[in-house]
Amino acid sequence: MKTIIIKAKDHMLSAEELKQAAKALKNGGLVAFPTETVYGLGADALNPQASIKIYTAKGRPSDNPLIVHIADPSQMNVIARDIPDKAYELARVFWPGPLTIILNKKEIVPYETTGGLDTVAIRLPASRIAKDIILASGGYIAAPSANTSGRPSPTMAEHVVEDLFGKIDMIIDGGKSTLGLESTIIDLSTEVATILRPGSITKNMIENVIGKVFYDKAILTRHKEENVVAKAPGMKYRHYAPEGSLTIYEGSIDKVAAVINNKAKKYIEVGNRVGIIATEETKHLYECGIIKVIGSRNDEDSIAAGLYKVLRDFDDIHVEYIFSESFEGNGLGQAIMNRLLKAAGYNIVKVD
Repeated sequence: MKTIIIKAKDHMLSAEELKQAAKALKNGGLVAFPTETVYGLGADALNPQASIKIYTAKGRPSDNPLIVHIADPSQMNVIARDIPDKAYELARVFWPGPLTIILNKKEIVPYETTGGLDTVAIRLPASRIAKDIILASGGYIAAPSANTSGRPSPTMAEHVVEDLFGKIDMIIDGGKSTLGLESTIIDLSTEVATILRPGSITKNMIENVIGKVFYDKAILTRHKEENVVAKAPGMKYRHYAPEGSLTIYEGSIDKVAAVINNKAKKYIEVGNRVGIIATEETKHLYECGIIKVIGSRNDEDSIAAGLYKVLRDFDDIHVEYIFSESFEGNGLGQAIMNRLLKAAGYNIVKVD
């Protein structure tokens, strides 16, 4: 398949470029486009055959639900039923933005889009390009992350090209995603409001709007448990993983650095390529290996934005072992650690 690449100017597409993207989507094709979280792989959410193409292109299990992206809050009423007041309250505060709401679906949404479930995940992105594409193509775009299933999510068009060029119709290059982590997902399809995936919209932020919410048990676990299966789109299977073996070290930073330095030296001595994920504040503590700075501990947003790029950078140079500091926190830090733990296969070592 020939993949067309369009580079947006000033975070906008021309009328002709929008028409071209909309035509591809209306014809059942696949178009990758930027959002404020990560790049999405879009298809007509109401076309079952188009949704099937997403699973095929990504190599994604077909029981892993897709998120339906809309361009106006009123569209929620077209594809969802029994919508609670809490959904409208959250939409009023956080849309457009990185929040996905799960509701009971209407028949218009095919099971191919929802992974066989009677619920539908809905988001209204803040990206101007995303919104324009959704509107131009009919209003309902299924769009998981635009990467090969299991790999780190794409935050730049180059990542999409690397994974999906020749497999999809079009890639819209809109520059780097600003947030770098997927949206928060909250399930409102039952009486108990439950966060299924943490993101930049935190539990405290949500509770300030609708009151008490709970976490899915799979979010809280720090070790792989076979009987605990995540319910959220993109969280059920192996995800975010680099090619190399990733280990997270948790504890006081001096002890963490000492352990990582010791491990790195031993692996390097026998001919392995070793990568180290550090921060601006800690990079000077490491003595060997390929050191990548993920961001600053004084700015969690920078760490979130840098996570997937760092993992992909290590893939590009074929690093075999990656050692990372821990980034636990009550807010965005929880979302960062959630992704990092998944990428490491829950391989975390306490050094204190």
